[in-house]
Amino acid sequence: MLKSLSSNNRTAFDIVNIVAGLGLFISPWLFGFAAETYAAWNAWIVGAAITLIAVAALYAFYEAEEWCNLVLGLWAVIAPWLLGFSAVTAAMWAHVIVGLVVAALAAGSIWFSHNHPLSTA
Repeated sequence: MLKSLSSNNRTAFDIVNIVAGLGLFISPWLFGFAAETYAAWNAWIVGAAITLIAVAALYAFYEAEEWCNLVLGLWAVIAPWLLGFSAVTAAMWAHVIVGLVVAALAAGSIWFSHNHPLSTA
């Protein structure tokens, strides 16, 4: 039974987080909401932070990096409503999708780093 996340799987999680962070970073230009101040700046800052934290996690894994990405992912999910750009559909969906991916990967990495079994059956 797989009890902990191997370093290869952690690396894959970090690479997906890098891609997701870069995707969020370029999304204002890609989806045309660069003129929306709150949406664009949030995408640039959160996307860059997710990317940098995931790159750092590639070199030395610390659980704090995963907790930071979990918080950033959750922030990306709720930011469209808290910052008031939920009406900008492209920005809202870019933030929600990337946020869910990053938060799920970070939560999974945290869960498996504590050697919790996948199932008890």
